[in-house]
Amino acid sequence: MTASLTRETSKGFVPGVALSDREETAGRLLASSARKSYDPVVEVDWEAPVPDDKFGMTPEWSTLYGTALWDELTDDQRIELTKHEAASVSSVGLWFEILLMQMLLRDVYDRDKHSRHVQFALTEVADECRHSVMFARAGERLNMPGYGPPRYIHQLGRLWGHFFKGANAYAAVMAAEEILDMMQRDFMRDERVQPVTRSVSKIHVLEEARHIRFAREEVARRLAGASRARLAFERFNTALVVFFVVKSMIHPDVYANAGLDRERALREAKGNKHYHDRVRKSGAKLMTFLDNVGLIGGPSKILYKKVHLL
Repeated sequence: MTASLTRETSKGFVPGVALSDREETAGRLLASSARKSYDPVVEVDWEAPVPDDKFGMTPEWSTLYGTALWDELTDDQRIELTKHEAASVSSVGLWFEILLMQMLLRDVYDRDKHSRHVQFALTEVADECRHSVMFARAGERLNMPGYGPPRYIHQLGRLWGHFFKGANAYAAVMAAEEILDMMQRDFMRDERVQPVTRSVSKIHVLEEARHIRFAREEVARRLAGASRARLAFERFNTALVVFFVVKSMIHPDVYANAGLDRERALREAKGNKHYHDRVRKSGAKLMTFLDNVGLIGGPSKILYKKVHLL
């Protein structure tokens, strides 16, 4: 990870990230949305066959890839496992998109609706509505269970959806979206992967690039002048949300539903250094950004280490 570019001044904390004018940024993002947006209902061929010989996602992203158990599996078993894992990832993405939409709508409720900033936020909500339907249909098309996060995390999401706002909400959203993005960039390019997974991943990656830019700049703006106490709160909240999202990506039931020994699979997944290294390397850009805006430090490091981002 690169050295932190953050600094403290007499006016408080100053993020080490170059910023554009808020309205200029929103104007550019609106223009980008007008040029290139997707309707997954039309763009994805939902009636296309689901090939028996294609993985649900890039196999190297499987939580069991590189383990002794993976080596024992037949190709058919590996394909079935990755279908369940892909469905789990999509279902967690869907859950978080719904939380994201709540946050954005609360954030713009009292703002000037004529501003480009609010108009892009509403454009993003429209994008996320389509993404949510897209994730739901992808799971349905692969004939997979609707996984979602564990029940206690689902309930904690209600709290987050009602009470968090400002920098902590944008930081958490941006981090969660980047985690999903780092996986889907591999999925969309991999010809070994199911066509529906590739199409869904491509649409999500291309449209999320705008959303991530929007969130990154909002995080940096809203942290400007933050006190040490507020920064400590923002760090912990962001790390906590990232921790829960990463822990939720693969539901424990995927292993039994794929016909594997659940307890053995959980043990091997927990100790899988290949998967941990892949998460850490793919998340390096995200962690550098969080470091540069002052969102890594203190107890937050412990949480990031537990999910192998540090």
